[in-house]
Amino acid sequence: MPVPVPRQRAIPAVECGQAPAASPDSGPSTEQAPTGNRPAENPATQRENARENPTEKREKPTDTTPGTPGTSTPGTDTGTGTARTQSGRAENAVPTNLTVLLIEDDPAGSAIVPDLLDQAGKPIRVRTARNLTEAGRLLTDDVHCILLDLALSSPAPARTGGEGTGDGEGAGEGSDELAVLRHVLELAPRHAVLALTSSSDAERGAEAVAVGAQDYLFRDELDGRLLSRAIRYAVERKRSDSAERRLAEGRVRAQENRRLERGLLPTPLLAGSPLRFAARYRPGRSRALLGGDFYDVVRTPDGTVHAMIGDVCGHGPDEAALGVELRIAWRALTLAGLCGDELLGTLQQVLEHERSDDEIFATLCAVDISPDGRRAGLCLAGHPSPLVAAPGVPARLLPYDNNGPALGLLPGARWPRMQVELGAEWSLMLYTDGLIEGHVGEGRERLGQDGMVEMVRRQRAEGLRGEELLRAAVNEVRELNGGELADDVAVVLLDRTA
Repeated sequence: MPVPVPRQRAIPAVECGQAPAASPDSGPSTEQAPTGNRPAENPATQRENARENPTEKREKPTDTTPGTPGTSTPGTDTGTGTARTQSGRAENAVPTNLTVLLIEDDPAGSAIVPDLLDQAGKPIRVRTARNLTEAGRLLTDDVHCILLDLALSSPAPARTGGEGTGDGEGAGEGSDELAVLRHVLELAPRHAVLALTSSSDAERGAEAVAVGAQDYLFRDELDGRLLSRAIRYAVERKRSDSAERRLAEGRVRAQENRRLERGLLPTPLLAGSPLRFAARYRPGRSRALLGGDFYDVVRTPDGTVHAMIGDVCGHGPDEAALGVELRIAWRALTLAGLCGDELLGTLQQVLEHERSDDEIFATLCAVDISPDGRRAGLCLAGHPSPLVAAPGVPARLLPYDNNGPALGLLPGARWPRMQVELGAEWSLMLYTDGLIEGHVGEGRERLGQDGMVEMVRRQRAEGLRGEELLRAAVNEVRELNGGELADDVAVVLLDRTA
């Protein structure tokens, strides 16, 4: 997926090398440069700046155009360590890999962070904020780690003019010594956080880690090498924790989806019937348990066994949901006493109201087996005809001359019910077209209904019955196709023994 290009924005002084003007509300916000070994400013640039800005002070009004000269005052960008010309061109720029946001409210502006270098020996960029309001403004996507001084007086922004250090934000939280940390974690849930405390308050640092910081360091024992290594460790640990959390959330969602899909698969209602039931289901969607195919079997109080199998065009989750709705509607209508053309006509109304597009349709095969099990009524709505087999009689397809249109294609359509004789002992197999539309070999030839009939005849001759027969049939179709089938596959088998 292409990486989006961020929209150009006005660059605040803290990012373009200027020291911002003093704010009456929150004080200056700076990017702090390392305290030692700063590269000397280009003399030519100094002369140029002197001509263009003869009255330039340490603090200047914020300019949204990058290009002020780099200096050693607070507000410089330590990621480059070089001077910048008024045109915005960095001279001898050193690329930066890591950006750190330091939150501390030292009124004297003394640096508590030593020189920082990344693993490649390049300067680590440091931004400084004196309160959470400034931190929120400086917390851009390129910040990798936050250094938080736990001695920060209040989560509220600093104020001037004798009005105190807070404006009511975070009021009532003085009893919580880690209130500032909690605010920072809420402000930056995806950023690594390092807590800074004094060596005499190690317990507070440990509590900070328990609250959510990645680590804590003693403020009075910092050195550049230790802090640089701690920053890299904190960043990688945060990434690892985030990845592990996303993985765990994904597993929970997958488990919930599987439980939901299993619950949507039917439980046959055959109590009191001598018929044996078996089914095989394989969705065409990758990593799914439910597709657009659906089936169901119920026995009504008069002893009639009703079986149905259908297929919604398409393979996505919407088609799967529509198939579930049609199956539940079929069961309710069947138990209410509807059958044949009346039942299919009502199902078409359900489909027309529930489908998301007028082009969506569904095929369906419905069979009602008499209480004595010797005959059945058959209704086909654009669906392949069932296969029937009996001892001593080769497997064959039931008649399909009166096959009606698929549901959702023709308003006011009719579906005639055909009466078929089954005999005393038989096996009836209902299936969707995913079983017969797989390819045979590497060519364009498909298995088709004739190929399926021959395959079932051979497998029955080998003694396969019930679940074993369905498993062997689906596996052989996959092998003939050279891999997974593109369409959903559903197969239902009903057996009656003498």
